[in-house]
Amino acid sequence: MAWSAAQYLKFEDERTRPARDLIAQVPADLVAGTVYDLGCGPGNSTELLVRRFPGRGVRGVDNAADMLKAARERLPGVDFVECDLAAWKPHEPAALLFANAVFQWLPDHVALLAKAMEGLRPGGVLAVQMPDNITEPSHLLMEESALSGPWRAAFANGTPRRNALPALAAYFDALGPGAARVDVWHSVYYHPMADAAAIVEWVKGTGLRPYLDRIPAEHQAAFLADYEARLAKAYAPMADGRRLLRFPRIFIVAVKA
Repeated sequence: MAWSAAQYLKFEDERTRPARDLIAQVPADLVAGTVYDLGCGPGNSTELLVRRFPGRGVRGVDNAADMLKAARERLPGVDFVECDLAAWKPHEPAALLFANAVFQWLPDHVALLAKAMEGLRPGGVLAVQMPDNITEPSHLLMEESALSGPWRAAFANGTPRRNALPALAAYFDALGPGAARVDVWHSVYYHPMADAAAIVEWVKGTGLRPYLDRIPAEHQAAFLADYEARLAKAYAPMADGRRLLRFPRIFIVAVKA
């Protein structure tokens, strides 16, 4: 999947807000050791970690070259590594494994989170945020558009729709045995967007990317127009004409025993 740092950062403030909220729940008395930003993207969350935990040798990990290029330009003093998170593990036990909006893309991510706990020092923290928006109109309608036009042949073997996240109890069950404390909560963000076209621009940086990667170039404009028209009907304008994008997210903070 081709990730674009420029597209992702069009809504940098909105995308960074969950990372700020997650960092705020990491204990202030974090044990000594390295801090890792897993799925660091263009470095917006990494920058927050550098500010919150100075002198920790914060490191970023991602598998997208364009994202890492942007991250290195943003934070030239930080070590960024290109790696598949499904196979990655720290060289030595870490103080904090921070993951903002990445594990939802990985198969069997609950098992991967349990494995990540093994890479923490005693008292170390696993802090995770994942979008829980797969049943929102923004995502259901991209499915409808994918299967509705002359481009639908690109999805003859199925669409790239992400699996829904499991029940919250699954995270307690997976992380609890090795943890001194597990906190899991659900937050819903509401983002005022200029219009339906702005919602398209938002999801082009994340959820829409796997669809666009499959659709032939000659059909992409028509696909996007079809999708935008569906969004315009689903997200009614507010009094000022803007559309309110509802965005649920799941947060997890686990402290290793």
